[in-house]
Formats: sequence, C-alpha cells, structure tokens
Amino acid sequence: MGINRVVISGNLTRDPDLRQTASGMEVLGFGVAVNDRRKNAQTGEWEDYPNFVDCTLFGNRARGIAPYLAKGSKVAIEGKLRWSSWEKDGQKRSKLEVIVDEIELMQQRQAAQQPRPGQAQPIPQQQAPQAGYFVPQQVGYASQAAPQQQYAPAPVYDEDIPF
Repeated sequence: MGINRVVISGNLTRDPDLRQTASGMEVLGFGVAVNDRRKNAQTGEWEDYPNFVDCTLFGNRARGIAPYLAKGSKVAIEGKLRWSSWEKDGQKRSKLEVIVDEIELMQQRQAAQQPRPGQAQPIPQQQAPQAGYFVPQQVGYASQAAPQQQYAPAPVYDEDIPF
C-alpha cells in the first residue's frame, strides 16, 4: 500500500477555469506556483525557484470556491497526485496534477470576499463570535429573531482526558 498525499501552499498562476463534464459535474482547474529555495552555487546567494503545479477540484465545491479565486491568490491545498497521459495531434502528452481534496484561502478576509467581475456573488460569511464563547448558529428555524445565547466553555482537566 502506498501513500498518495500532497500538501502545498502558493499563489495561483492564472484565473481558475470552471467547466462541466458531460454528466454535469463541476470541474475547476487552476495552477499554483510553489517556490523552492536553493543556494546558487556560483554566487552563494539563496534564490527562489518556482514549481508550477496544475490542480483540479471536482464537485459542488468547485462552483462555490471559484468566485473567491483569482490570479495571485494565496492558497493552501491538500490532495493527491494523479498522472494522466493522452495523444493529441499524433504526439503523446502527459501531466502530473493534484486532485484537490481541501483548499484554504490564505489571504485577508476582505480581499477573499470580493468576487471576480462576472462571477456569482459569494454567500456572506457570519461574523465570528468572541473568543472563548460558543455561539450556536440558527439555521432555518422560526425563532431566528430571538437573541443568540452565549455559553462559556467548560474547563478541561487532565483527569477528563481518556488517555
């Protein structure tokens, strides 16, 4: 059994490309540049060398995240490697890409919430609760107008941990 896990963080090299398969599944394709630092043997200086990684995200999350991504966006990605080969115009071609399982935006919230022109408007995010308190979200209940209660976290002691 082998382990096929990839974790990278970098900047998008191009705007993402949102497509659909014949069966209607969403497919989001984008590239990520990941820098590698190496010492230049001639000058002795450290230099950045970019690696360009093709990434693909499938399913409903592809449509949901697409408005938040643009060239230059900093992201963290977790996924698996997939090698593909095909023939085009009599030439054999191949590529190694990351199939994205998780993606996280690594930029300021204000910039992340601005969709690209012509894209669907993103769903607004709820304001984060104060630190140290748990605020339950009310989802689709008739009592949404009622004020939310705040609960103080219960203390945890070493005796409470089962291991």
